Amino acid sequence: MKKEKILVTARRVLAIEARAIQRLSGRLGKDFEAAVKLLAACRGRVIVTGMGKPGFIARKIAATLASTGTPSLFIHPAEAFHGDLGMVTEQDVVIAISHSGETKEIVELVPEIKRFGVPLIALTSHTKSDLARHADIVLDLAVSREACPLNLAPSASTTASLAMGDALALCLVKKKGFRSEDFALLHPGGSLGKNFVKVREIMRTGRRHPVAHLATPVHKVLLAITAARAGSCSIVDRQKKLVGIFTDGDLRRHLRESGEGILAQPVERFATRRPLKIAQDKLAVEAVHLLKSKNIDELPVVDVRGRAVGLLDVQDLLKAGFI
Repeated sequence: MKKEKILVTARRVLAIEARAIQRLSGRLGKDFEAAVKLLAACRGRVIVTGMGKPGFIARKIAATLASTGTPSLFIHPAEAFHGDLGMVTEQDVVIAISHSGETKEIVELVPEIKRFGVPLIALTSHTKSDLARHADIVLDLAVSREACPLNLAPSASTTASLAMGDALALCLVKKKGFRSEDFALLHPGGSLGKNFVKVREIMRTGRRHPVAHLATPVHKVLLAITAARAGSCSIVDRQKKLVGIFTDGDLRRHLRESGEGILAQPVERFATRRPLKIAQDKLAVEAVHLLKSKNIDELPVVDVRGRAVGLLDVQDLLKAGFI
């Protein structure tokens, strides 16, 4: 095939698939609204199923739903008859995808779905098909032909199915009030998730966060730092509010100046007063910027009342993949 013909064919494929999606917009109506409301009210999981190429689309739709706050899973229609129906509960909603609406495995699955009393949403191009007739809600894909030159390989129909699934999932995002912070909780291993991790989620607390009062002798502060394997100690007043920080650097500097006599003296004489700090609800990426810009390794963490509640160490940020 000549280069020119290759490009003509490619543009034709894209044009057919683009039209398939554009036509969906004009057909959206009460059925789509009903589908979104049904999915939003679902107290179980959204079960998505499809055979062959639509099965791959069903997997993607299930993944999108799950990652945007709607518990969902994919069931292979053939495997459903060999035990996977055990995944379905009476609180679920099923989305079945079939371009023709007559796919044998999908049509045979419908009575089993009905036996559970589970609502069924059909995504199909044929609204008079067996699947459509038995569905509670039908979303019309109405793809007249595939983008395949032979009009055989699922292409425009799968593109339309994918777009319809995205439309459902993303309408649910808005209807449920799903936030970027919620998205981060479901994507802890990705870069998107890291953007919304809060300081309180990775800060050191409890025994890993050494805390001392102003009158505590320096040698006891050093023991607390060593036990916590930290590089500093948060210094607090009687209300547990952060008033200073004592670091390894402070110790070395004052030892050079005053000798070992400082070990028995109260830490308030040597601590850095009014230290840099960060609120526990700030983003971890903000802490990274502060540590880098000020060239420091540790940062005390405070709550809304200014009380010392944690410690953020550069090593913690390294392990968490922020640096």
